[in-house]
Amino acid sequence: MKQTTLKKLKRYDHKAIARYYRQRPWLPLFRTLQVFWWFAGFALGVWFDLRKGKEEQNRPRRAIQLREIITKLGPGTIKIGQALSTRPDLIPAAYMEELTILQDQLPPFDNAIAFACIKEQLGKDPQEVYAEFSPEPVAAASLGQVYKAKLKSGEVVAVKVQRPNLVRSLTLDLFVLRWAAGWIAPYLPLNLGHDLSLIVDEFGSKLFEEIDYQQEGRNCNRFAEYFKNDPRIYVPKIYWEYSARRVLTLEWIDGIKLNDIEAIRKAGLSTDNLIRLGVESGLKQLLEFGFFHADPHPGNLFALRDGRMAYIDFGMMDQLPETLKEGLIDALVHLLNKDYDELAESFKALGFLAPEVNISPIVPALERVLGDILGAKVSEFNIKTITDQFSELMFDYPFRVPAQFALIIRSLVTQEGVALSLDSDFSLVSIGYPYVARRLLTDESPRLRERLLRILFKHGRFQWHRLENLLRIAGEGAADNEIDLIPSAQLAFQYLTSEEGRFILEQVVNAFTEGDQLHTREVTRLWELIRPQIQPQRLVTSLFTGVVEQARKRVTAAVLPIPLRKAP
Repeated sequence: MKQTTLKKLKRYDHKAIARYYRQRPWLPLFRTLQVFWWFAGFALGVWFDLRKGKEEQNRPRRAIQLREIITKLGPGTIKIGQALSTRPDLIPAAYMEELTILQDQLPPFDNAIAFACIKEQLGKDPQEVYAEFSPEPVAAASLGQVYKAKLKSGEVVAVKVQRPNLVRSLTLDLFVLRWAAGWIAPYLPLNLGHDLSLIVDEFGSKLFEEIDYQQEGRNCNRFAEYFKNDPRIYVPKIYWEYSARRVLTLEWIDGIKLNDIEAIRKAGLSTDNLIRLGVESGLKQLLEFGFFHADPHPGNLFALRDGRMAYIDFGMMDQLPETLKEGLIDALVHLLNKDYDELAESFKALGFLAPEVNISPIVPALERVLGDILGAKVSEFNIKTITDQFSELMFDYPFRVPAQFALIIRSLVTQEGVALSLDSDFSLVSIGYPYVARRLLTDESPRLRERLLRILFKHGRFQWHRLENLLRIAGEGAADNEIDLIPSAQLAFQYLTSEEGRFILEQVVNAFTEGDQLHTREVTRLWELIRPQIQPQRLVTSLFTGVVEQARKRVTAAVLPIPLRKAP
């Protein structure tokens, strides 16, 4: 039989990986025993501490032990440890402090290996390529280490050099994980075991993309393009002439890690502003761009001294299809309006429920779990609370986690963990829902305008409470409690006076006199909400501009159909 090799494997291929390790069964067997032995020893130590009443006393020592075990187990396990290091709500402070070291303070590999890699990839020794090069790495992470250098043209740069033998290490762990998923899935409830192997495959695909530094450079440039009009977000420049598959040269970022609260305060920066910026930029990635950073731990996020936030390390990114983006917005809107029957339908569209599932018994359960999310208990809600309650639902109802959501959930959980490290009272929904409401009210995209109209009308009737809800929530999330509704008013006027919007205009007019009565009370409440945001002069100017624009469109539409005569 022809021997399978991993040397030429550039993309994740679970079949090729399986063929390789089935020909060498002793490798995954030894790895499984190794993982079991080390973690069993750790678990036994914790159990003895509990029995002897020394858990608190020995916790720092156990935290170091756990971090050392994860480090020894290599890159795949380190990735899991990095995710845990951002969750102060999941693990004790002593453990979190130790696991934070996994972000960029791992043991470095030998300089000689790193310099040989640079020569192999760039064709020259570091001293020939760079004017200055740090004698030791300034940071070492799971997949590589970073040196500080200066180009001969004077720019200060960071040089990422990949760890040796990564493909062999990662494929072994991925094979064992996939094998374990296949064994575990049948013993889990059907919905929990669904797509378990596919989730491993998704993780494996992204890991292989992450070890291709040229792909990371392309991701970085694409990310920068999306945020080019947002001066609050900074993305480093890639120096392509000094980069290759296993070496990446990029602009040096002189910032403060987001988990260094003391340094952030000394720099005079507001943690509240950084939290809002981080969450809103994350929501933009998911709901606007559909291209998101799937590994936003504190080692990859920096506060700049002028208040901006810098992203680095674009190896683990993911792209959402348009339908998925729209489905997420729909689900958030239905949750916003407490339309649990429509929320259940959104879960079907997103793949959390199979198309044939009867949602009738599920709707009351959703209402029970999510009913308080916009009420008095909003400050108590976070990703962990919601996932804890959903885990109970998944045992009783046929919910499942689609493979495509594995990285979305990882990104949201990590973002929330970073925010919790800055503010222990942080609640994702307190920023997330106002952001969605503001987008629906002020965004110029036809797609979101259509969704806003679908929200405001249900079964042909205008929903006053929904508009009031959106305005109130949007105002709560805006800076200084202000949102600019003028552009939306202009767009709404243009739409309602167009042929397409005439039917909606009739419904709006009818809504004011619905049930043979003028809805003056509702209108008054709405006016009180928006009055602080409306400047009469701007409103008149905006409406006048809308009238002119609509007239121009009608004239153009009337003239264009006239056929032009050909010149004799």
